[in-house]
Amino acid sequence: MLKTARRALLAGVVVVAGSLAVPAVSASAAAACAPAWTSSAVYNKGNVASLNGHNYTAKWWTQNESPATNSSQWAVWTDSGVCEGGTTPPTTPPTTPPTTPPTTPPTTPPTTPPTTNPPTGSKWVVGYFAEWGVYGRGYHVKNIDTSGSAAKLTHILYAFANTTGGKCSIGDSYADYEKAYTAAESVDGVADTWDQPLRGSFNQLRKLKAKYPHLKVIYSVGGWTWSGGFSDAAKNPAAFAESCYNLVEDPRWADVFDGIDIDWEYPNACGLSCDTSGPAAYANVLTALRTKFGSNNLITSAISADGSNGGKLDVADYAAGIAKLDKVFPMTYDYFGAFNAQGPTAPHSPLTSYNGIPQAGFNSDAAVQKLKSKGVPASKILLGIGFYGRGWTGVTQAAPGGSATGAAPGTYEAGIEDYKVLKTKCPPTGTVAGTAYAFCGGNWWSYDTPSTIAGKMTYAKNQGLGGAFFWELSGDTANGELITAIKGNL
Repeated sequence: MLKTARRALLAGVVVVAGSLAVPAVSASAAAACAPAWTSSAVYNKGNVASLNGHNYTAKWWTQNESPATNSSQWAVWTDSGVCEGGTTPPTTPPTTPPTTPPTTPPTTPPTTPPTTNPPTGSKWVVGYFAEWGVYGRGYHVKNIDTSGSAAKLTHILYAFANTTGGKCSIGDSYADYEKAYTAAESVDGVADTWDQPLRGSFNQLRKLKAKYPHLKVIYSVGGWTWSGGFSDAAKNPAAFAESCYNLVEDPRWADVFDGIDIDWEYPNACGLSCDTSGPAAYANVLTALRTKFGSNNLITSAISADGSNGGKLDVADYAAGIAKLDKVFPMTYDYFGAFNAQGPTAPHSPLTSYNGIPQAGFNSDAAVQKLKSKGVPASKILLGIGFYGRGWTGVTQAAPGGSATGAAPGTYEAGIEDYKVLKTKCPPTGTVAGTAYAFCGGNWWSYDTPSTIAGKMTYAKNQGLGGAFFWELSGDTANGELITAIKGNL
């Protein structure tokens, strides 16, 4: 999937607080019509509302999502059948709802770290931390703690190491291990000193792992900007693996990292640059890495999520490569965006296909099914979520499929905006293919919300997937609305 330079600027989504609480009505009273659905009401899991002579039961928190158009398999409503007569009176009087959705966690995170792994079972919850976020975004490792995200994550992907010349090397030495942190900026409240051997984000990750012993940190290599070096790596996989091992296991930070992630965009295909290493190159590189790193280190890979026939997943032997991995991360976002400046407008992270989708196979389910058809175990596959939106400007219609004049304005880059901004700047006006879209002031955005994420996590569970991952932590709200939706519904 297309990523912006160094994937630096992503994240988007929205939740609108309700103005009306909805009394819980038992779904067993299906013969009588429940209170009529209204667009302003907030509905929680198990609440029942009626519309057009049918009762509908909410699967999770929702508002302004009509049961008439949101009752498919992965949507928020379940059609509970035909109802008759008057509505069932509430057993308790309506109460004033909270001013924030029920998915919002406490504003003060727990002070006592968990002594055991969070109760996710075998499911992984994986979030990217972008090394450059410590600059303009002002997002530091401490924010993973204060947002409540650290307690919900199982793994952090630190992005990115460089691959220039076919060797693994440091991406940004200042951000990674040179930057001095004050006491206020530090995870444990202790300032860095001028002479300590390790500073920067690496040292802060060490402190975060001490506070949350369940956390694993994986060093991600490549990404959109630095994938060109993989073509050189493919010429001598053993030398590449040796360089990566020496980087990850550097004595200064060997305890920080638990493995390596390969983000090659794309083997035997084109991303920012084109690779012509051949279909076996991806598997050859991963085989060399597994040989060098052994079975005690984690090896993962972010890959294309192109589910089309003859697309990126079909031009390299992904199955043979994935066999060497612990988990694989198909990047089920960035399918559509203002890189096609005139549109048509389309959701960048559709869960399923829909009537009018601009390109067949460009949706999450198509990618998942293609990987399964190649023999990849479902338990190895994680579903990708974007904590950002993609958008166009010069749009005149609210529904998907409209024309545009270019990229919508964004804080860091045109056409991209964080969820934490979009949730209030341009709240959703509809849903399509399991994700949300928003039309406001001639701008059209698509992004995931806590509600659509809940639906995607239901899909992940029903497909037997190994969990979920997201790009990236700084796009979420200060109290972690989106990661809460992932964790709570996975």
